[in-house]
Amino acid sequence: MRRPLSLTLAATAVAATSLAATSLVATAIPGVPVAAATPDTVRWGPCSEKAASSRLEKAASPRLECATLEVPLDYRDPDGRQIEIAISRLASGKPSQRRGVLLTSPGGPGITGLGYPAVLAASGLPRKVLDSYDVIGFDPRGVGRSTPVTCDLTPEQQRRGNLPPYAHTAADVAREAGNARTIAEQCATSRTARMLPHTTTANTARDMDRIRAALGEPKLSYLGASYGTYLGAVYTTMFPGRGDRIVLDSNLGPGGYDVTATRLFARGLEDRFPDFAAFVAAHPEYGLGTTPGQVTAKFFDLAKRLEAKPVQGYDGNLFRGITFDALYSDANMPQLAKTWQALDTDRPTPPNPPLVNMENFMSARFSVICGDNRWPETVREYQRNVAVDRLRHPMLGGSSAGIGPCAFWPDKRVEPPVRIGDRGPSNVLMVQNDRDPGTPLAGARKLRRAFGKRATMVTADQGGHGVYPFGPNTCANDAVTTFLTTGQRPARDLACAAEPSE
Repeated sequence: MRRPLSLTLAATAVAATSLAATSLVATAIPGVPVAAATPDTVRWGPCSEKAASSRLEKAASPRLECATLEVPLDYRDPDGRQIEIAISRLASGKPSQRRGVLLTSPGGPGITGLGYPAVLAASGLPRKVLDSYDVIGFDPRGVGRSTPVTCDLTPEQQRRGNLPPYAHTAADVAREAGNARTIAEQCATSRTARMLPHTTTANTARDMDRIRAALGEPKLSYLGASYGTYLGAVYTTMFPGRGDRIVLDSNLGPGGYDVTATRLFARGLEDRFPDFAAFVAAHPEYGLGTTPGQVTAKFFDLAKRLEAKPVQGYDGNLFRGITFDALYSDANMPQLAKTWQALDTDRPTPPNPPLVNMENFMSARFSVICGDNRWPETVREYQRNVAVDRLRHPMLGGSSAGIGPCAFWPDKRVEPPVRIGDRGPSNVLMVQNDRDPGTPLAGARKLRRAFGKRATMVTADQGGHGVYPFGPNTCANDAVTTFLTTGQRPARDLACAAEPSE
């Protein structure tokens, strides 16, 4: 997920996997031991204001407790250099009903999760779920109050964002290669460069198992959104016998944030855009068109005009980016329409608060996505990808298929990506919107096939990024609540019909 969900996420017997089977999968990566099983003493205390990065988090954060945990930087050397992982807890309100811990992740990579339990509670996580679990949050390695990484990104590099500028020609791709190479070199020479080979999803999954052990829990349940679905998929693949009830919301494909997932952003925008076009067409006061076709034409008109002559700091790339980000939630549509209207008429645009700590967010994101997978390494391949996606998905394809720092990442990977498969207990519930811009349904279906018998998937006929508990579809939400509180999943994959919005 490119920003937190609050902003820019037959009965199943949870079979006890034998220790032998757990060891077989968890140690499938040669030379990397499993997490320590001896609990540490976690000393909970008040969370600082820094743990709350949004107004929603601050409203609920007084109940949140925080602590830190030391984990190995390199799990091949468990007694070597240690780094800190910041964790948080929203304790069960009814200890007599508590069944365990529910570890949570809002996605990212690069996003802080320390305040996420408070966000979930303030956003409608049902009381019976809050009573059943201590809800646990954490800042992944490299992020926020855990030991952070940096690429020493300049303000200009931060303003450019995570995706490359829209490339209309092969020459545009070649020009952007220089910027991408510069960022990769900055990451490789920064004061935290030693963390690069170890800031990966697999190591974050190992950190999760250290959190489980430190809390003295034989198993953990999990609720992860967006990139958090890949993190959860990797965890339950590496440690299949240590997961209890695993919920994956708004799913990446089985390769995580690889080149395929990044190119899928363009597909996701075009899956989602008709919802916005219909909204705008139903509100002629915006002056952006009275039919979905006219609104779509306005998108391309504004993008072209702003590329030729930026307005109030908005160029074509920023226009595409804010449109993509805003469509993560229906609630953002009026603001987005007003921004379009202002740009179309050169009037003052509505305020758009910046993301907090953008340098760390982007640096950690690059570290994970470039470290997890091998990316194409020649400019020519990105030129080919752009040429294809610009025609196939013209709204965003010239950007999402473009070249980034991963093309020039230092070749210091210490292990291959974790392969998601169907070995392990059938204890995964996937939940997915049909029209998700950030993690399109096409990727979720690939993950569902990879899991095989391990998973059941619930889809909701609605748009946006994030289903539970933020979305209005009661069919999908009830399925997740039932699974978390009783262990019961739908007997087979379930398609939830559209429900009228309030």
